[in-house]
Amino acid sequence: MQVLLTGSSGLIGSALAPALAAQDHRVSRLVRSTAGTTEGITFWDPAARKLDPAALEGVDAFVHLAGESIASGRWSAARKEGIRDSRVQGTHLLAERLARLERPPKALVSASAVGYYGDRGADVLTEESAAGSNFLAGVCREWEAATDLAAQRGIRVVLLRIAAVLSVAGGALAKMLLPFRMGVGGVVGSGQQYFSWISIDDLVRVIIHVLNADSLRGPVNAAAPNPATNAEFTKALGEALGRPTIFPMPAFAARLALGEMADELLLASARVVPTRLLADGFQFHHSEIGPALRELLQRAGPRRVR
Repeated sequence: MQVLLTGSSGLIGSALAPALAAQDHRVSRLVRSTAGTTEGITFWDPAARKLDPAALEGVDAFVHLAGESIASGRWSAARKEGIRDSRVQGTHLLAERLARLERPPKALVSASAVGYYGDRGADVLTEESAAGSNFLAGVCREWEAATDLAAQRGIRVVLLRIAAVLSVAGGALAKMLLPFRMGVGGVVGSGQQYFSWISIDDLVRVIIHVLNADSLRGPVNAAAPNPATNAEFTKALGEALGRPTIFPMPAFAARLALGEMADELLLASARVVPTRLLADGFQFHHSEIGPALRELLQRAGPRRVR
């Protein structure tokens, strides 16, 4: 297939592009910076609604991953607006332009997040579960709704609700490695909140799977089938690194350090299961947190995890 990718320089996109190419798919990129533009790369500016329709012609499928980081600083009103707008505006523009094409693509795989479900305690959350009511849940609802024009045009839209992505190359795990290796990692809050996760390897495989699975459309949970509590994750990471995990972070300390972001990223509980992927026959390579962390860290080698 000819696949057009946004967010190609991010953690997921940088792993996905070579995996697609390895399966003989032709990958082109839609980027927001023209610096170093080369063949196969097209510029767009979602905020200014700039997107050349010619760049979309002849594409078989789109994978839309672009969006501002949610964990790069405290959530001021301006940061929250940027988090929302970078997702909703870009997705709406892309869906609108795709819907106008004479020959639209067969599929649009658009990123969303398990933040859609909000803080739900120990409830088991499937794709049929209702949305939450906090900030990130609202962002996810608008983000997903922004694809409506593409779906109305007959394009098969997959809304990939992605869990925390485990990779030593970036994301939450990479940020945790230094304090845990120094022996100052520990449980956050009560430790009983559920942490839904997926390895970067499995996420790349999930995206390729849904690109080819004509039966899948609408929301699809991209999360390992066995979410862990924060306490279970903390213990597993400490064991994988051979370090103690005896320094807890109380909820009040997390809130002092991070503000509202602490409640939604560290203290909220989402026990998400990939019901639709499992029903479609997808087999996870990493389904348990302990073995997943050990394999990721061992494969990276000691230099990458210091």
